[in-house]
Amino acid sequence: MTAHTPGQRIVELRSTYSISRETLAERSGISVALIAKIEDEGHIPDLAPLIKISRALGVRLGTLLDDHEQLGPVITRAGEAADSVRFMTGLPANEAPATANDHKGLSFKALAADKNGRHMEPFIVDIEPDAVQEKSTHEGEEFIHVLAGNLRLEYGTISDTLASGDSVYYDSIVPHRVISADSQPVRILAVIYTPV
Repeated sequence: MTAHTPGQRIVELRSTYSISRETLAERSGISVALIAKIEDEGHIPDLAPLIKISRALGVRLGTLLDDHEQLGPVITRAGEAADSVRFMTGLPANEAPATANDHKGLSFKALAADKNGRHMEPFIVDIEPDAVQEKSTHEGEEFIHVLAGNLRLEYGTISDTLASGDSVYYDSIVPHRVISADSQPVRILAVIYTPV
């Protein structure tokens, strides 16, 4: 099966629904320039723009990230997550790395990419110690469980540190970001819920 980038899926959906880039930009609040960069250059922005685009298209976030879907339970065995949908974020929207190895930030590995009709997006997220991550905001909720390392959560005006084994559940409409608390790598389980 041929892999699809989020940009390719956006192009397919726009074509299916006869929606221009300008219309999508107006509906999503994302600039035409960023949509063009995602579609034409394979640029992967932060989750917030992808969520806004998916909502404007009337699809789940997973629709932009999945290669294929299946009915019934989806089991991801240990070591298989790296072979699932993966993208990295962390740079400002107008920058893109020369290669994936140049991109320091948050690396997402989807755990249920094949699940048809799901309402949650579970990821294993590896956070580089030098990640540059701006606060994002989008509709929905997020649950995070720290698997390894110390995580700094900035949520509105609140800032707190979570250690391995700690977890947090929050409304993602409030500006938020997660970064390393001590310049060491962090691994988390993140479950994102976005209403369609």
